Amino acid sequence: MQARFDPKLAATQPPHVTITGSSGMGPISTRTTRAELRAALTPIGRATPPMSLRFGKPMRFMQSNVVVLPLDPHGPLRALHDRIKASGLLYEHPRFTFTPHVTLSFFPEPTPELLREMLAVRVADAVVVRRIQCVETLDVTRTRQLFELELTGGHTE
Repeated sequence: MQARFDPKLAATQPPHVTITGSSGMGPISTRTTRAELRAALTPIGRATPPMSLRFGKPMRFMQSNVVVLPLDPHGPLRALHDRIKASGLLYEHPRFTFTPHVTLSFFPEPTPELLREMLAVRVADAVVVRRIQCVETLDVTRTRQLFELELTGGHTE
């Protein structure tokens, strides 16, 4: 779906749920080492079970041309966000309130017709989030995955 509405975005990174960064706790400080990230997030991954989530109706993100599939900012995603925020990691000031989402279209300025089409999308099935990834943003089109942690909900595998 993302490839249909924004091929450039789809080519640069896979669809993902944004937990920290522009909203909520803000981006994690660039002074944080990979070892510090892993040490702070590993216990959170072990304590957090996989989450079954449902997308809301697509919306324009903060009155911009970016179209996102929003997720409920309460419940398990909020709990995960709050655990990360309370982990002791340093983070920058957020630009927006906590708004978990998957970006559907970022780069193109949509025509009115394309915007109507994107806003009409409905995702009926739940998605299951089974892992968290720490990704460093290098620039608007490039990221680097630092590591990935399974959400095991207290179970070690």
